[in-house]
This record gives sequence, structure tokens and C-alpha cells, in this order.
Amino acid sequence: MPHLKHVVAVDWRSGPDRIYFFFKDSNTYSRFNIGTNRVPAEYPAEVNADNWGDFHRHVRNLRFGFTTTGIIPDAQSGFDDDVLWLFYSDNGRPMVCKYDQDLDKVRSMEPLENTVWARLRPYFERIVAGTWWQMTGSSSQVFRFLMNDGHTVAINLSNSDIQHESINAESWPGLEPYRDRIITAVQNDRKFAASYFYIFLNNNQYICYNMQRNRVEYGPIDVDEDSWPGLLCGLP
Repeated sequence: MPHLKHVVAVDWRSGPDRIYFFFKDSNTYSRFNIGTNRVPAEYPAEVNADNWGDFHRHVRNLRFGFTTTGIIPDAQSGFDDDVLWLFYSDNGRPMVCKYDQDLDKVRSMEPLENTVWARLRPYFERIVAGTWWQMTGSSSQVFRFLMNDGHTVAINLSNSDIQHESINAESWPGLEPYRDRIITAVQNDRKFAASYFYIFLNNNQYICYNMQRNRVEYGPIDVDEDSWPGLLCGLP
């Protein structure tokens, strides 16, 4: 059976909700459609300039990513713009790609220290996943990140608050037994239900984390054709 490894999952909010999976070893990606609950037959597909613009050259060095809606408006956008933030390395330098989902194009690619995410620099090489900690109907500016050393960090863009702590029964209830197995994670932003954070583990398993209740909802569960139809198809 194919295995998920060296993969980064990111959420997509513009139009129908989706999850994109970037497979760094093969420079390919897949699209999981939330509405139909499966990956279409044409995936995985090669990452190139036609589908991911100027960012396509950096997929092999992608570390994590997530989407925000209207959280950091600028002169080119409005208060409801959907932006995918892609964090990667370029010759060892931490970088951030701001990808406009509504226009489906790269808006900027800048060094991490020149962006609102500069406070992540001490943790950058250890972060494997992050998400906007937004509850349904809220305008939170809190972001939480999982790291590969059993720790977690949270930042609040509205002030200077930053928290670094172990993944334990208080910080991430139910996740502690699996904290050394996390490879990537992605949010499913469900508008009229709980928002789930899908945390993928090595050995082809995942955990569903309920963000509203701040606890593991279920798992670990095997990643297969029943849980994530089409995701493993075409992988080595």
C-alpha cells in the first residue's frame, strides 16, 4: 500500500471547500473535494507554472501552509479575501508565499522576517503544521502550530502574545500519545458545524481534532479508500 510521507496538506476556502496535498518527493499534488468526499481521478498531477504559478519551483521545500479570510487585508484585497499562506525555504532562508485563492495566483513571495509571521522564525524549521484557530463566526487572530519535537506554539496577531509549550493533556487534549508521529495537518472549515483539524500521522493514520471542543474527536484511523477516497491512488 502507498504511504503518505513528505506531504504537506493545506486548506482552500475560495469557492467549494477543498484540501490540497503536496507530495514533495514526486513534485505532485492532489485535490480532495470536501463536497464529494474524494480526490478526482485526474490526480495526483504534476506541480508546474500553469497550476501554481511562480511558487511551483519551491514545492519540494514547502514546510506547512494554511488559509485565512480577510484577516490581513491590503491595498490589493478586501475584507473577505481568501489567502493561502505557504511557508517554505529558499537556499536555507525561511520564506512566505501569499497565494490569492480568489484570483488563483501568487501575490507575493517574501522572506519570513519581512512578513506578519516574523515571530515564527525561532520555530520555523520544526513546524510541520499550522492553522488559523478560527471558530465558526469568530474573527480570531490566533494561529496554532504543531512541531516535530512534541511541542506547540501559538501566536496572536492582534498583540505581541506568543506561547510555546509541550503538546500535552492541557494544550492539545488527547493528542499527546501521538505527538512524535505528526507529519502534517489541515483544517476543514465547516460553516454550520464543528471545525475539524485533521492531523496526519506516520504509518498512514490520521486523527480528527475538534477545534470548538479543543480535543481529539476520534482516531487514529487508517488512511485508505474508505476514509480518504482517492488520496493514495497514484502514490509510490
